[in-house]
Amino acid sequence: MSNAYTHVQWNRHKRVYDACVAGAVVALVGGVFVVGKLTWRGDHAISSEVLLIRSLAVCAIVLLHVVLCIGPLARLSHQFSPLLYNRRHLGVTMFLVALAHATLAVLYYGGFSGRNPLVAVLGAGSFRAVSAFPFEWLGLFALLVLFLMAATSHDFWLKNLGAKAWKWLHMGVYAAYAAITLHVVLGAFQSERHIVPVAALFTGAAVIGVLHAVTGYRERKKDAQAASATDGWVDAAGVDEISEARAKVVCIAGQERIAVFRFNDAFSAISNVCAHQGGPLGEGKVVGGCVTCPWHGYQYLPQNGQSPPPYTEKVPTYEVRVRGDRVEVRASALPAGTPVEPAKRSCSKAEAARCLTVAAVAGVAARGGTSHG
Repeated sequence: MSNAYTHVQWNRHKRVYDACVAGAVVALVGGVFVVGKLTWRGDHAISSEVLLIRSLAVCAIVLLHVVLCIGPLARLSHQFSPLLYNRRHLGVTMFLVALAHATLAVLYYGGFSGRNPLVAVLGAGSFRAVSAFPFEWLGLFALLVLFLMAATSHDFWLKNLGAKAWKWLHMGVYAAYAAITLHVVLGAFQSERHIVPVAALFTGAAVIGVLHAVTGYRERKKDAQAASATDGWVDAAGVDEISEARAKVVCIAGQERIAVFRFNDAFSAISNVCAHQGGPLGEGKVVGGCVTCPWHGYQYLPQNGQSPPPYTEKVPTYEVRVRGDRVEVRASALPAGTPVEPAKRSCSKAEAARCLTVAAVAGVAARGGTSHG
């Protein structure tokens, strides 16, 4: 996160992430190319140009599946959050690989027609027959969607388009995925005689569908168990149910979820929705005194919902109180950035008696005397 726009705000995590992605791309493209050379020989041999085009296509599709799986996986387990942190880098890489595939395909298949290669490729086929369907148009549509996503991936566009508009624009990845799937089914699979590529594509689609369905079911289940307010207050959790530097997410019917954090053995509540991309703040943790979003690292002070200077992002805050061993939060939100005194747990009667006894013993010891119970 940065208060000034730069091309990429590099850090060690980004460098390692991008190095791993680049290595995976080279290994996958090279691996598919080599396997193709070893598999198709003699009369069935495939030219190096065609194998490279196919290898790039396979790599782009694999990366797209990974991109679509990261989101639900991160919701199901915090262990996948590091992959989500720089998912946009992975998305831009996927677009570049797809662009390389499309460019080589157009030059190779349309370069010998005597016409503009792009016109030659897009002018082939017929919309009236499935076997001759111009699947290239589906690929072009998907590539344009991926281009828009890659071109607007920087936070400059997120800030100026607005979080909701930006999010809806990038939801176009699902339209691109559907178009790419049809592009492959109506294109390469028309002549494909091996079951492995077909099974791999539909298995990938099934995995994406199952992950999204499971995640959606869990989120709907949470909403169905939404708490109800009593005199404006909602029972959030027991004091020992919230770990230090972590949060309990409270669902209230008809409104945004609330993240109740425990920090320095005191409790604060802020909106669960990050001001950056709507990330789930309650699934993050307090790092260096700031609530840190698990998606992209945006930070907010738990006691006022404000990003530390020089940053200016703010999220709504909520009043919190501790009654006995229960943490309660007021259902109504305060304006974004409103300071709220963290709620602390008061001593129970037993704890109070123990504290008085310890104090008495310490006082007697300081005077050099003895204590009698």
